[in-house]
Amino acid sequence: MIDFIQKTIDFILHIDKHLVDIINHYGNVTYVILFLVVFCETGLVITPFLPGDSLFFAAGALCAKSDLNIYLTLLVCFLGAILGNTVNYSIGKRIGPTIFNSKSKLIKKEYLDKTHAFYEKHGAKAIILSRFLPIFRTFVPFIAGVAKMDARQHLIYNVIGAALWVSIFVLLGYFFGMTEVVQNNFSAFIILIIVVTLLPGLLAFIKNQFFKKKVS
Repeated sequence: MIDFIQKTIDFILHIDKHLVDIINHYGNVTYVILFLVVFCETGLVITPFLPGDSLFFAAGALCAKSDLNIYLTLLVCFLGAILGNTVNYSIGKRIGPTIFNSKSKLIKKEYLDKTHAFYEKHGAKAIILSRFLPIFRTFVPFIAGVAKMDARQHLIYNVIGAALWVSIFVLLGYFFGMTEVVQNNFSAFIILIIVVTLLPGLLAFIKNQFFKKKVS
């Protein structure tokens, strides 16, 4: 387990190098791999650890210097994000209540509870906001399904959120990823992206813990 965590962290921190290897070995199959990673991160509640923001940034950066096409990259990531979210919503709608009330070893109940509170607070907007929050973006569509959110409304917010999330990070990588300062400190920038995206959730957690202590 520890070895798996170490390899996952290494992959995320050196995602640019891993993507280069993938492009060199698999060529156009890279687009399929990008699609699958995005789809699994947003579509399967058991894979919230997969890279999203950092993957987009690295892919965008490589579009500026390799054969990776920026438009096709945007498209496959966009489709992966929409379809993943839709599948996750459907799973939540059909079997979510059973999973939510069970003691599953694959899905942490605390993640579901926190995500449910996030969804209750922000409503339909949570579908868009969660795109920029690791962990939450995996569980929010699932919770939306459990809550029986209107399918048409979910799709609208799903498309808007996916378009913003994918375009912002891929284009940031495309326009700034190849600058000298980013190239020389790529791992540091990946860490910065991870910290910035995790910060809102961390602050909310600290605020919640402080509130609990104050009440008790």
